[in-house]
Amino acid sequence: MQGDDAELTAAVRAAQGGDEVAFRTVYRAVHPRLLGYVRTLVSDPDAEDVASEAWLQIARDIARFSGDADRFRGWAARIARNRALDHLRTRGRRPAIGGDESDLAVLPAGVDTADEAIEALGTGRAMALISRLPQDQAEAVVLRVVVGLDAKSAAQVLGKRSGAVRTAAHRGLRKLAELLDETGEDSAEPADGRGASQWDTGRGVTHKASRTLRET
Repeated sequence: MQGDDAELTAAVRAAQGGDEVAFRTVYRAVHPRLLGYVRTLVSDPDAEDVASEAWLQIARDIARFSGDADRFRGWAARIARNRALDHLRTRGRRPAIGGDESDLAVLPAGVDTADEAIEALGTGRAMALISRLPQDQAEAVVLRVVVGLDAKSAAQVLGKRSGAVRTAAHRGLRKLAELLDETGEDSAEPADGRGASQWDTGRGVTHKASRTLRET
């Protein structure tokens, strides 16, 4: 278990015992990525409200949760997805990102080239590109690359087969490579100041990410 995951697992267990400080630690660690996932389903400003509803349920039910950091992320994502779909049903709306779900969510943060690509783009620009993907691809990419789920956990969140999630993630990454080529974002210098030459082009990044995703 990686250091960050060990800390999150410990915080979850402490929060289950009623430790409010530990629960705030869990929230800070999980919320930004969870909100990013909710935004693939619900448009702003409703996404913030849906995420808040998800956290209310998480706080209420956390004592019954069983598992480590990876399982917690998947559990939280499943709650958030259910709240988002309930929100859409009550308003008679479709998910925020179009596309059909017939093919139908990470890798550990900071260790995959796809994660580096999103960091290089910057969160806002990355989510703007992801918002142009079909629904199934957007959810698969965000769950696997942003939230931090493996294919099995993402499939449980989505109620789909692991193979279908892998396929959707690969297609989404290929589409992101095309969008990177179109916008020229692949040659942009990352925000941390490293030169663009240290980063793969869009197609190279997504090719390597696809290979890594295939192994998990």
